[in-house]
Amino acid sequence: MTLPRPIRSPYEAHVRRKQLGLWALGGALCLLFLLSLRIGAIPLSWTEVLRALLEEDAPRQMKLVVWNIRLPQALCALAVGSGLAMAGACLQTLLQNPLASPFTLGISHAAAFGAALSVMFLGGGGMGSTLADAVAVTHLSLTVTCAFLGSLFCTGILLLLSGRRGSTSESIILSGVALGTLFTAGTLVLQFFADDSQLAAMVFWTFGDLSRVRWPSLVLMGLVVSATGGFFLLHRWHYNALAAGEETAASLGVPVRRVRLGGMLASALVTSAVVAFVGVIGFVGLLGPHLLRGLLGDDHRYLLPGSALLGSLILLLADLGARTFLAPRILPVSVVTSFLGVPLFLFLVLRKNAL
Repeated sequence: MTLPRPIRSPYEAHVRRKQLGLWALGGALCLLFLLSLRIGAIPLSWTEVLRALLEEDAPRQMKLVVWNIRLPQALCALAVGSGLAMAGACLQTLLQNPLASPFTLGISHAAAFGAALSVMFLGGGGMGSTLADAVAVTHLSLTVTCAFLGSLFCTGILLLLSGRRGSTSESIILSGVALGTLFTAGTLVLQFFADDSQLAAMVFWTFGDLSRVRWPSLVLMGLVVSATGGFFLLHRWHYNALAAGEETAASLGVPVRRVRLGGMLASALVTSAVVAFVGVIGFVGLLGPHLLRGLLGDDHRYLLPGSALLGSLILLLADLGARTFLAPRILPVSVVTSFLGVPLFLFLVLRKNAL
């Protein structure tokens, strides 16, 4: 005798689909993560990758390739992709605009300008004597602090503009684009007057690259991304209320101004940490949340973790493409994300104007 299947309500079926979507993204991310450990200038089989990860007596060259190069780079893609995508999802909700992201609002460029200032005047980065540390951050805390102050300055201007009567989300986005251009020009001025080692460090941050991240900076960046991700998830219900409009959120008891301030500060912090270590990587914070909204909707209980998974997936895929498109030459990953993000950005602009 077979027992009848329990009847699920439409809401339970709806939640089940979202959960299955998150599990599918997680599974795809795990497969792509393992694939990123295998593909590179020195091809490795699945057996060799597992041996390098699990066995202490694995060949030394194999362990060096996996543990010192590919594993930190893959983990860096996870941290950067998830941090930027969650920040983008938060900013899109806070500003009620699908075009909002750390890159389009100029926060990434402001953080890069702060990092460039630390290199130029405070000795925050420079050239090393070997290929492994050809361009390195010499003072982690100093560089991150300067990058955070730059992104905080840009965020403060955006908050002032959003608080003005009559300001719209479109005007804030345009202001962010203008601020990004201004900070980019400031970085170019610093590059013009920099010496060779300072210029190399600044150009490294401007390009955006995952290949030179080392374990100490990866740990620090992972801690920042984890802390800000926890902050975003803690306020998921507030973001759900804000998605329905500021007046609706205020009527439900949501402290709108405080939630907006906290969300934008957290977005500035995670952006500054990313830029300080890997440079400016554009459009991940725009691609991930927007694509996921079409799949899982606007419920931030699923949108935030899903954005983290999809942002990591996009950046891992871009990193693999950067390694393989012009092999043996390796492109900066920011070039690939820009090629992916610019068409989507134009599509969103045209779609928004057509509504």
